[in-house]
Amino acid sequence: MAKLFEPLTLRGVTTRNRVVISPMCQYSAHDGHMDDWHLVNLGRFAIGGAGIVFAEATAVQKCGRITHGCPGIWTDTQITPHARITNFLRRNGAVAAIQLGHAGRKGGMQRPWYGNGPLNDADFARGDMPWTPVAPSALPVADGWPVPHALTTDDIARLIEDYASAARRAVQAGYQIIEIHGAHGYLMHSFLSPLSNRREDAYGGSRENRMRLATEVTAAIRAVIPDDMPLFFRTSAVDGSPDGWLIEDTVALAETLMPLGVDVMDCSSSGIAGSATAAGNQKRQPGFQVPYAETVRARTGLPTMAVGLITHPQQAEEIVTAGQADLVAIGREALVNPMWALHAAQHLGHDTGFETWPEQSGWWLAGRARTSDFYQPDTAAAE
Repeated sequence: MAKLFEPLTLRGVTTRNRVVISPMCQYSAHDGHMDDWHLVNLGRFAIGGAGIVFAEATAVQKCGRITHGCPGIWTDTQITPHARITNFLRRNGAVAAIQLGHAGRKGGMQRPWYGNGPLNDADFARGDMPWTPVAPSALPVADGWPVPHALTTDDIARLIEDYASAARRAVQAGYQIIEIHGAHGYLMHSFLSPLSNRREDAYGGSRENRMRLATEVTAAIRAVIPDDMPLFFRTSAVDGSPDGWLIEDTVALAETLMPLGVDVMDCSSSGIAGSATAAGNQKRQPGFQVPYAETVRARTGLPTMAVGLITHPQQAEEIVTAGQADLVAIGREALVNPMWALHAAQHLGHDTGFETWPEQSGWWLAGRARTSDFYQPDTAAAE
């Protein structure tokens, strides 16, 4: 058996393989509510054989949305649309997961296809009106961006309560894994990084203080979700600046979060200024972020998830076989090929007869393979 297709048990959840679909924003929600687009978009990844399918970054407060098109789970009316999706994912063999987050000073920006910057008159004409973003300190993301409101300690206390309430709703909606979004320059990350956190109270200054929001949110969520429910934490392992958050800080964060009940560290990077997907001073190349997952795993013993230009089945197989990470997250490549996991199973020799494909299509494809001498499985799509 290919290592990539070995089941993995985390607390009370067992995945059918190590392939994870990363949270990928769709910017298509309505007043924070998911709709048919999200059902079809996420559902195709479950049909495509992924072990875990993540819903996109989901706001715990209305002001925590990245754009007007981002989903939320800050009110009970949003539970039913989420439940419709989790029911489909679970019926089709995937573990349903959700990423809870808050956009912080990047909140209320344009949808990417409108410019991916601060809202302007064209956005206002479409009905996308601005709101005041929030942050640890009154520092904008960049010149020309709105100055955020620096959160008071009372604001932070309410925020932590809202994370816990969102986690309760996620459980009600049928999610089996929760991930705390602590990366890409959004609110949690902006508290961690000294580049954006200039506070002088208990939430700023020392690394321990800058980690305080992350630790208190983690503890609050762990207290309200089932003991057998896995909890992930996504981090930007480095800021890409020698004056920013470093890999040593990420290791220290992992060591702090483990006893609080975090089960997996999801290792991304950068985004503290500019685009959430900016790579800082790193060159984007296949697997460029994998060493972060490998370092955290080796130095702490905490299971990790690797992400970042992982596109080929053999590449993913080597990551888990070498012990660099326990899970491999596929992002944009899954948008190219939603059946990536099933094609990878064929490519790695794990499934040579369409046994792992949905029964609605597997029997058709197996029949074609048996009766067509010229037929060759389309593994190129996974390459």
